Amino acid sequence: MSEQTYHTSDFDFELPNELIASHPLEKRDASRMLVVDDGKIADKHIRDFISFLRPGDVVVFNNSRVIPARFDADGYEITLHTAVTDKNWWGLCKKFNKINVGDTLTMTDGTKITVVDKDDESGLLLHFECDNVFEVLNAIGKMPLPPYMKRDEEIADRERYQTVYADPLGSMAAPTAGLHFTDDLMREIEAAGAKIVKVTLHVGAGTWMPVKTENLNEHKMHSEWCCITQEQADIINNATRVIAVGTTSMRTLESAHRLVTGTQRVAPICQSTNIFITPGYKFGAVDVLLTNFHLPKSTLFMLVSAFAGLDEMKAAYKHAVAEKYRFFSYGDCCLLFRKGE
Repeated sequence: MSEQTYHTSDFDFELPNELIASHPLEKRDASRMLVVDDGKIADKHIRDFISFLRPGDVVVFNNSRVIPARFDADGYEITLHTAVTDKNWWGLCKKFNKINVGDTLTMTDGTKITVVDKDDESGLLLHFECDNVFEVLNAIGKMPLPPYMKRDEEIADRERYQTVYADPLGSMAAPTAGLHFTDDLMREIEAAGAKIVKVTLHVGAGTWMPVKTENLNEHKMHSEWCCITQEQADIINNATRVIAVGTTSMRTLESAHRLVTGTQRVAPICQSTNIFITPGYKFGAVDVLLTNFHLPKSTLFMLVSAFAGLDEMKAAYKHAVAEKYRFFSYGDCCLLFRKGE
C-alpha cells in the first residue's frame, strides 16, 4: 500500500479568535489538559498530569530561557532570533525592505548596530557594537510575545512568559508547554517515581513561521541549536517511557535519535537541528507528549498529527473548540499518547 501524501491544507481547522489566549491565567497550574489516547478524548487538568506517570518514566523539559529579544532602533522594530556569534544576530524586521546592507541603526540606549547581511527568510544579520548583547537587551528589550496576542509586553510577561526552571539564555519564544509547571508540580513528578531531565533547544524564528507552500517537501525549516549531554542521554536511554514536555523537547529528542547507531533512544547531541516532523515519521525516542494547542497549518500541528494521528487531532481540536479550551502560548495543554504503528 502506498504511503499517503499530505498537503498543508490538510492541517487546517476552524478556530474562533476569542479562544486565543492573550494573557496567562492567574496561576500557572490552573490550565486544563485535554488527553488524547488512541482516539479517546478526556477532559482533565494539568495537575492530573502526575496521575499519568509511572515509576521509571523520564520527563524531559526544555530549559532554554527567553531573551527580551524585541527592541526599537531608529523607528524600526526588530526581533532577534538566532545568534551567529556573541555580537552577530539574525533578526526579523517589520520594515525589512527599507533597510540596506551597511546601514547603521541606533538603539534607544545609544547602542549602534550595523546591517551585515540580508535574507528573505532570516531577515537582517546585525552586528552589535557593545560589550554584551544580553545586557543591552535586558535593559531596553521587550519579551517577544507571539504576533497573535496582538498586544505589547506587560510587566507580568517578564516572569510569566518564562518557565520556572529556565536557565541558559537563547530563545526568542518560550517553550510554552513548560509554562504550566510550578516548583511544586516539578517536585511531585519526582515523588511519583519519575525522573526529570532538562535538555536545551533555543527556540528560533521557525516557531512562528507559517508554512507558505502547499507541498510539505518545499517548506524550509529554520535551524535551532539543541543539546543533550551524555549523562542525560544515559538517563533517557534507561527510561521505561519518555515523556516530552513541549514540541521543542520532542524535536531535540528525535534529532538525537537520528544520531543513534544501535537500539537506544538517543545519542548525545550539541548542534543545530532543522528536523521537520510530519505524518509518516517514525518516532524513536518519545512515547508521550505534553504540548499546548497549535496554529492551523503550522509545523507544530503537523508534528502532533504525526504523533497522535491527523484524524484524531482534528477531532480533539474540534472538541477543544466546543469546550472552549484556551489556545496557543498562554493557553491550555494536551497530553498526547503516541498512536500505534
